[in-house]
Formats: sequence, C-alpha cells, structure tokens
Amino acid sequence: MTDYDVLVIGSGFGGGVAALRLTEKGYRVGVVEAGRRFRDGELPETSWRVRRYLWLPAARCFGIMRLTLLRNVLIASGTGVGGGSLVYANTLYEPLEDFYRDPQWAHITDWQSELAPYYDQAKRMLGVTTAHADTLADGLLRDVARDLGAEDTFHAAEIGVFFGEGPGIESPDPFFGGAGPARTGCRECGACMTGCRYNAKNTVDKNYLHLAEGAGAVIHPLTTATDVKPARGGRYAVTTHATGNPLRRHTFTATHVVFAANALGTQRLLHRLRAGSLPRLSPRLGELSRTNSEAVLSARLSAKDADVTPGTAITSSFHPDPQTHVEPVRYGRGSSLLALLNAHLVDPVEGLPRWRAALRTYRRLGFRAAARLHAVPRWAEQSLLVLVMQSLDNSLTTYLTRGLFGRRMTTRQGRGEPNPEWIPTGHRIARDLAKRVDGLAGGSSADLIGIPLTAHFIGGCSIGTSITEGVLDPYQRVFGYDGLHVADGSAVTANLGVNPSLTITAQAERAMALWPNKGDADTRPPLGAAYQRIDAVAPRHPVVPLSAPGALRLPLPIVRPGAAKPGAQASIRDAAPETAATAGPDAADAASEAAA
Repeated sequence: MTDYDVLVIGSGFGGGVAALRLTEKGYRVGVVEAGRRFRDGELPETSWRVRRYLWLPAARCFGIMRLTLLRNVLIASGTGVGGGSLVYANTLYEPLEDFYRDPQWAHITDWQSELAPYYDQAKRMLGVTTAHADTLADGLLRDVARDLGAEDTFHAAEIGVFFGEGPGIESPDPFFGGAGPARTGCRECGACMTGCRYNAKNTVDKNYLHLAEGAGAVIHPLTTATDVKPARGGRYAVTTHATGNPLRRHTFTATHVVFAANALGTQRLLHRLRAGSLPRLSPRLGELSRTNSEAVLSARLSAKDADVTPGTAITSSFHPDPQTHVEPVRYGRGSSLLALLNAHLVDPVEGLPRWRAALRTYRRLGFRAAARLHAVPRWAEQSLLVLVMQSLDNSLTTYLTRGLFGRRMTTRQGRGEPNPEWIPTGHRIARDLAKRVDGLAGGSSADLIGIPLTAHFIGGCSIGTSITEGVLDPYQRVFGYDGLHVADGSAVTANLGVNPSLTITAQAERAMALWPNKGDADTRPPLGAAYQRIDAVAPRHPVVPLSAPGALRLPLPIVRPGAAKPGAQASIRDAAPETAATAGPDAADAASEAAA
C-alpha cells in the first residue's frame, strides 16, 4: 500500500496541472497513468508502428492513440505519460463566445473574466506561439474562406511548439528559467500526431509533469485505476492493477483523489463507481457529454508526387460562420494507417441509409476513382484533412449497459439538440478543397452508419450549483464526496468550437489555484454551499523563477466594497524573492520577449 496526500488518476493536461500546482502547495502527490512513459526516440516513426502507436493492451499494444467506438460516436484519444498531449495536434485556442454563455453554467459566474488569467498562465506554460501558415493547405484554405466571404477570419494557428533558433538546434530551457528541460527547434515534419521524436512539441511531460517530478511528485506509469472507495479517517483507497495484467494489483491511499483520465476514461471509471463504491455521485453523470460538434473530413490530391506533410500538424484556420471553426490537418510522411478508416464523403439522403447512398456514389465514380480514394500508400502525403468544430449546444449522454462481457459504457442522444451526424458546411468545404486539387472528398467509414468521428470528446461531468444540476461544483469538486475532484476534459461543460486542450489546462489551473496550501484553512465554501468568487492562493514553494516566461502569475486579489485596494502583490514577492507565485504583467512580458 502506498500513501499520498493527493492521488491524481491520469497525466494529461489537467492531471499535469494538478500534479505541479499541488506539489508546489506542499502536498505529497502521486500520479497513476494507465499508459507507458515514452522518451522522444521511443515514439513511433510512423503510425504503422502499431505497438507504439495504437492502444490495445490485450494485444500488447501500449501506444499513444486510442480508438473507442460507442453507439453514437467514434472517439480518438491519447494515452501515455503526458496523456493526450502526446498525440494531439499542438493547437491551443481560447473558445468561442458561446462556450461562456452556455445555459448549463453561465448563471454561476462571469466565466470569461474568471478564466482569463488562467488562459494566460496556460499559454505561457504550454509555450504558445504562432504557426508558420505558408503551406499549400493554408493557401487552399484561404481561397475557400475567400469564396465563402470569410477571408477576414483566416489566421495562423496558435500552437504549442518550440521553434527556437532553427530546425534541429538545441537550446537550454527556454520557458522555466532552468527548471525545465533543454529543447530542440521544430523541423516541421508534420509528424506531431504520431508523437514528436525531436523534442520540439510542448507536451505535458516537458512542462507540468517535468516540473512536478522535479519538485517531488511521483508518477506510476502502466498503472490502471479500477476502484476508488472511502476508507478510514476521511481517506480514499484506490485499487489499481498493472496495465495489461489485472492480476498484479496495488492499493494507494490518499486524502484527495483527482480524476484526470480524460473525458472518456474518467466517465467510464465514475460510472462504474456510481454503480458500486461511490453511489452518491450525481445522477447527472454522463449528461452533456460533448463531441465538440465535430467532423473529420479530407480531400485526397490526385497528383502522385504530392506531399502535403511539411509543416506542423495544424497551421491555420478560419470561421465560415460564428459557430463553426475549420482547420487543415496533416500527418507526417508514411503515417497512413488511418487511411483504413477512410470512405467517400456522402451526404445523408432522406429515407435511405448512408451506406446505401455511399454504394450509389461508388457505382457512379467507378472502380478506378474508388480505388484511388482508398489506396493506403502515400495517403498521408496526398491527403488534406479537414477538422470542423462547432460551439453549438448539442450533446450525448453516456450510461452503463449490460452486455456479454459485463457492464460497459455506451451513449444515447442527450439534452439539447442531438449530436450532429454530419455538418453540411464541412462537407461543402471538403468538396471545394477536393475540386481545387483535382481530388476526391472523404470522411470516416463510421459516418456511413451515422457515427461521427471526434478527436475531442469532452464533458459528462458538468459544472453546476448542486448535485441535481451537475456532477461538479464550480471549484471542480465532486458533489457527494469531500476530497474527490475532476481536472480533465470531462469538466468542460459546453462545446468549445475550438481544440479543447488550452481550456482543459486553464480550468485546471483555476481549480488548483483555489486550493489551500497544505495545512492551511480552505477558503472555498463547503461542498454544496452557494458559489463565491474567492482569491487565488499562492503556493509556498513555486518551482519556476520569477523572471521566466512560465512563472506563475495569479490574478490580483478581489477588491471588495469597503476593503483597501491591494498593492501589486508585493507581500508575495517579498515572501519568495527568487521564485514567482505572482508577477506583474510587465515582468512576465519582458521575460517572454527575452526568451523569444
């Protein structure tokens, strides 16, 4: 049995934030991660290295990409020490306005102003910079935006990649004042989503987790959590087993447990716990699960010598309407495994199953065109992928059902509008791109049976004011159980319309900033009490020096009626002159400019 003050289940964006910030506040922190730890050179050269790319422990595949088919959605997610950051496309945007106005949580507080300083902190921790939007895909997307009257919305992507002094040039830690690892300039090979092998991608294991481990947090890779139950003394016992070997069990104990296993993993675990060890979990669990109202489409070029792989995974985007966001996406050379999921793009036809409509289309195209669309060789080099996301209020509900192999999680259409099976604007854009390159438009084969593909499954543990309204309180504590918390994509309560990684990080930064230092009084209201906006709590042992771009810069204390206006947080600086719990914007901006 191993004991911690805080046990974090999962090590992605939210889990990494929890590990670092709570270690800085004096807690003994352990992190259990179902996936393995990868060094740069151990990541797969291409997606065909399936044992290092795909996640299927039963087949001894412990890779970074997990594909999960539920009734209404096909989910792509990440695993490994660093979670989804290992496999994501580096793209770090703040959400569209609809996110803050969603009726599930808009009445609680002004989320846009509350989260603003934590978006800033997340950007500096994740090293956000501007992509080089000068590729063939960017030019084509700009042309499409122009034709749709939306060229003014076209812009280069904000990404978490280190360019430094140039491709392949190593630099000493550029973000954390020497507390972080050395980094190497991006080669723009397009292989971000099979795992960056060249130390250029700002994955969580190179920022939050690296700093947390240096400060004393302990990571347990290849360790799968299966049960969380109340134990004596107000603690929790967390049962785990070695990933791929259920007979090798271990128990951790902790006063606090932070669920951060991504929206899919956290929901699966919490559904099982609600049916067993934690029956007081909210009946709202699983509601408002979101796909980011997403579609993944493609346009395959006809030129045999085409190569669209140079660049970072995503380099630009535009908004054809206020609720829709479109990005071009690429894989690196040779990474054509996902071509096996490809199918011709087919619109729904009333009264006709999509697969039958697809057969009609294939007959019309003829064998040669169909074979060209499905050809696996050079799929990555010849395919412009199109990621379409929306901030519309639609959802799924996850729940447990019984099957041949016991209980499993599945989905049904949820509250609000049904989750869309297709996005007409996205189909139009994919076909327009295909026409411009004398190619063919494609989608996922799951589309043909009405199941959209998403790489951004979020929600299911929505934030509310009570256990009858949500799963989490506004401080991301779990209703029904003191000491349980959620800090991953399942706490993202509305569709974002953009890639979710920055929001997951910002929400986790805010939640952890409101924890007390170990041994101090908790200024948060008791679980279940009315929401109050409270001051962030500076950690006693901040890791990053004040002069570094990634220094912790907490928001100024709230000025309440009748209270003296606070100074520029001089007392915090005096308490820790060599490291930063807070810093004025001038100091941090100057440090960022120096690093650039």
